[in-house]
Amino acid sequence: MKFTSGYWRIREEIIPLYAVEYADSRISGSELTVYVPAKHIVTRGDCLNLGMLTVRLSSPMADVIKVSVSHFEGTPLKGPFAEIADVDPEVAIEETEGEIIYRTGNTKAVVDKRPNAWGIRFYDGDRELTNTGFRNMAHMTNRDSGRSYMTEQLALDVDEYVYGLGERFTPFVKNGQVVEIWNEDGGTASEIAYKNIPFYITNKGYGILLGNEGDAAYEIASEKVERVQFSVEGERLDYYVINGSTPKGTIRKYTELTGKPALPPAWSFGLWLTTSFTTDYDEATTSGIIQGMEDRDIPLHVFHFDCYWMKAYEWCNFTWDPKTFPDPEGMLKRYHDRGLKICVWINPYIGQKSPLFAEGMKYGYLVKKAGDGVWQTDLWQAGMGLVDFTNPEAVTWYQEKLKKLLDMGVDCFKTDFGERIPVKDITYFDGSDPVKMHNYYTQLYNQAVFELLERERGAGEAVLFARSATVGGQKFPVHWGGDCSANYPSMAETLRSGLSLSCAGFGFWSHDISGFESTAPADVYKRWCQFGLMSSHSRLHGSSSYRVPWLFDDEACDVLRKFVKLKCGLMPYLYRQAVLSHEEGIPMMRPMFVEFPEDRACEPLDKQYMMGDSLLVAPVFKESGEVEYYLPEGKWYNILTSRVIEGGRWQKEHHDYFTMPLLVRPNSILAVGNCDTRPDYDYSDGVTLYLSVFEDGAAGETAVTDLNGTVVMTAEARRDGGTIVLHVEGKNGNWAYQVLGNEEVKIVVQ
Repeated sequence: MKFTSGYWRIREEIIPLYAVEYADSRISGSELTVYVPAKHIVTRGDCLNLGMLTVRLSSPMADVIKVSVSHFEGTPLKGPFAEIADVDPEVAIEETEGEIIYRTGNTKAVVDKRPNAWGIRFYDGDRELTNTGFRNMAHMTNRDSGRSYMTEQLALDVDEYVYGLGERFTPFVKNGQVVEIWNEDGGTASEIAYKNIPFYITNKGYGILLGNEGDAAYEIASEKVERVQFSVEGERLDYYVINGSTPKGTIRKYTELTGKPALPPAWSFGLWLTTSFTTDYDEATTSGIIQGMEDRDIPLHVFHFDCYWMKAYEWCNFTWDPKTFPDPEGMLKRYHDRGLKICVWINPYIGQKSPLFAEGMKYGYLVKKAGDGVWQTDLWQAGMGLVDFTNPEAVTWYQEKLKKLLDMGVDCFKTDFGERIPVKDITYFDGSDPVKMHNYYTQLYNQAVFELLERERGAGEAVLFARSATVGGQKFPVHWGGDCSANYPSMAETLRSGLSLSCAGFGFWSHDISGFESTAPADVYKRWCQFGLMSSHSRLHGSSSYRVPWLFDDEACDVLRKFVKLKCGLMPYLYRQAVLSHEEGIPMMRPMFVEFPEDRACEPLDKQYMMGDSLLVAPVFKESGEVEYYLPEGKWYNILTSRVIEGGRWQKEHHDYFTMPLLVRPNSILAVGNCDTRPDYDYSDGVTLYLSVFEDGAAGETAVTDLNGTVVMTAEARRDGGTIVLHVEGKNGNWAYQVLGNEEVKIVVQ
């Protein structure tokens, strides 16, 4: 939202109240309150008929400073609010004649007390991160509408890039963009997003989280090109300055603040196949699809029933359509006997034709209109209502319906939708602000389903396939990228969105392989299979056609088979990275600038990524098979082509459908398993440790876990001249090693 016309002029309808100078302060425990009038005070008379902003500094954990700016504090501050950890860290507050220093950990905020010189500067040690000052922090009133807003503008440095703000399909670097934090079902081809997270990080290594679940607006180097502006409607604005010193450190700190991802079960990393959206199917159809994969030796691990497992017009009734599935319990057992896990599609909407609508209305489990009755719409499902997850009894009711499916043999749920949430003339059970609940609703929805799965299946077995999210949504994996199209530009925008989302600590992410809308040509399908199987989670899903490979061409079967088996073999490495994501909050798929912050060439890269610490992936986005990607310094090894490639430069290559840039980081140990048909097996039994192009004096390490995430084997290697010393602990005797690269080196095993 823009309040100015150029640098000097305020828009005609806007009445500004800027923070101008320090007037007074108070200290209460670890909180600093500063009072900031809207003009320079010369005489006592200047204090009359004058607005003032109240600024509070506090700290929920070390190296995080919360800034709360308010105008009128008599206005109730209604939730919902994102869950924020508060560990009561040690805080130091120092005051001199000209400034107040608020310090937590290695981070400090310096408040300028000088007359007519308002400002706060934020530091990592002695390194300035950002600041607010002249005509930045303000209260704005629209004289035409009567609405009021709080706004802040934080400085951007020369060559500073902004990333994140949730899942964004627009350019990866956000400088110059206008972003609205408002969850919507808009596909992947616009600025609209399913997962809006009011948190950004920059290449300087800090992040800013806006503490508001409502309709926040960002002007990122747009209204003022040297500043990031964010604004919310109302009389108060809260934001957190999060300093991890590096992008990776800041993501880690952000997930400490808002929650770390749960660890998905190992089986969920295998291949998911769905019935797709509007296709006609029954048990004979689904069994034929499953048999078709088996006949072609393509490992399949999860089968998903999309919405038409229920009767039309009755989404959701959580009951199998008896015309197409007369024996659901028997069918699920037959599929379990084939080694498959089962997922079914749900959403939080109850169509009027569903028997559950009358039940939910009777007991007050649906969102109500502000006047009387239940809120309803014909959009999506005729006369549908919305489950009120702010009502604990409604949560229990909803979970009981899902538990019956779990008892039948369903293993997990695709929690679709959660974005089409009304804001006008509605009332929630707990009195939540409808505007703020619009984005936060998805958190309550996914939490209700995830907690049921944890309770019924166990913490290590809970997994979703969720589309919408807000702050903290990373705690309930997995999320997928929404409705993409079947072409290369959509494949690229899908990757951009996943990399943007990862900046908010979403550790596990997927997408519809070959696109949701339309049906891809065989070329796109095969390239997307490569990309999809080199993502943390891999799902074949579409709109009006099945995504089985033999419907594209015979070679598609061979490509899919190769990359499914490749992923299964890589599971000792991949699952260790998943455990680290769960423990440390660092996503499995991460942008290059997060892993290589010292390499300026990595900062704009959005068509390649690191899969964990040691694997670089560069999908092919051209029918010609041409790909251009960048390698940081060192000697990288392509595990599909057996080539050693010198980094520190751009690479141009051509790949067929069976290879792609998939490179091991220099001086890495890559653990590869002995099973290529399942993602869940004993990773340490028969594991091979691949030592990738160790340079003289270099060292590397890795670990192998069991299916519970417990480390059962560790390996360390160091090269000294022509010898690599390999030290392995926890070995059961059934393991091997192999040196990657062309160098002749001696291996000493300890």
